[in-house]
Amino acid sequence: MTVVAALGHNGAGVTGRELCIVTITAESALGSGLSDHAQKGGSSRWISAQEKLWLLRRRNSYAALLVVRRRRNSYAALLVVRTWALIFLLLLVAGYFPGALTIPLVFVLLPGRQLSLAVLMHEAGHGTLFSSAGANRWVGQWLCALPTLGNLSSYAEGHLQHHRLAGTANDPDLPNYAAYPISRASLRRKITRDLTGQTGLKLLISLARGGAGNMELGSSSGLTLLLKQLMVQVVLFLLLSLAGIGWTWFLWFATFMTTYMLIIRLRQIAEHAAVPNLHDPDPRNNTRTVDAPRWQRFLIAPSFVNYHLEHHLIPGVPCYHLPALRSLLKQRGFFNGTPEYDGYQQLLAHVIV
Repeated sequence: MTVVAALGHNGAGVTGRELCIVTITAESALGSGLSDHAQKGGSSRWISAQEKLWLLRRRNSYAALLVVRRRRNSYAALLVVRTWALIFLLLLVAGYFPGALTIPLVFVLLPGRQLSLAVLMHEAGHGTLFSSAGANRWVGQWLCALPTLGNLSSYAEGHLQHHRLAGTANDPDLPNYAAYPISRASLRRKITRDLTGQTGLKLLISLARGGAGNMELGSSSGLTLLLKQLMVQVVLFLLLSLAGIGWTWFLWFATFMTTYMLIIRLRQIAEHAAVPNLHDPDPRNNTRTVDAPRWQRFLIAPSFVNYHLEHHLIPGVPCYHLPALRSLLKQRGFFNGTPEYDGYQQLLAHVIV
């Protein structure tokens, strides 16, 4: 992707394939679902000209305003391999040592790994997982999207609409979080539907009718997509069978139908529910980051998905650079006045009335 010039100590423009300015400009908006105005060369609608000028005039602007944007192919591959390694490890443990401890453990730990695949599909959809478009398409589809009953192309198309329209009444994802805050009883009913498989069944019915896949809205590729999804599930079953634990595929699928649906709901709540102003185009008001402890991130926010505010500010930054971007912006006071959450327990208390 094209990378913008940055203002160095001596005032000269500094360019590089691996660097981009933290403030959003036309080049950093390309393909990232930002406003048409930004893509045509205008400034970002949520970072004012005054804010940009203030940021650029800060001390050490060269070091502070540049963030690594290079796609780290080795790290991206590690994220994918590590996710699948943990999936197979959990199923191997449950398969060879089935019991009252290992089976429930799968239902607790596996959903986060399934979400990790969905998050990596999301990265591939933005073109930020690998430097190669071909690698993003193949890995994003066959190793990330299809195993979790998703579809990379239709997801990416709909998701970019979400980025473009977030903070407006036309946001396609708005039904997922517009009703919050909600009562404790309402949240309990939602959790019950997730854990009893009702939400998952609704997804399967949608897929059978040619509708959207996991983490998607709208329509998709119909029978062709469904056959691909089924083929990947068969391959997964055969791989587990070769290890002598073919029956654990049913654990994989049962987890997907139950606790994974709950994890997806928590992700939706964390990102946009009960934010300061859902109809303000400024991501600081319509999007949230949860600075959760490591154990919570492992369980329900893998692959840096908790850094959602930073992602909405600059969608072209790979997920593994979002913590550094957040740190940089916080040092610059960009989040002054923005509510902060240090865990999902605090978040749930906030969205319940």
